[in-house]
Amino acid sequence: MMAAIIYGLCALLSMAIAWLLWRQHARTRSRMAFWSAWCFTGLAVNNLVLVFDKLFLPGGDLQLLRHLIALVAVCVLLFGLVYEDE
Repeated sequence: MMAAIIYGLCALLSMAIAWLLWRQHARTRSRMAFWSAWCFTGLAVNNLVLVFDKLFLPGGDLQLLRHLIALVAVCVLLFGLVYEDE
């Protein structure tokens, strides 16, 4: 029961951060906010897949999918950090 609460809170928090970053990007058109928003959107999707994997699909294993989503999300932010010149 406690794990379900923690997984849910992590998913809600990452979605809230992604929403705040998208809102900041819409206001300021900051490129770093853009890349960070994409990263946290990917991390929110990763957390939603984690909730689905652990709570609704206990016999299945979506670990590879979760790791790939997290890798892509972090690579997007890394790309933004390296190639963006503000």
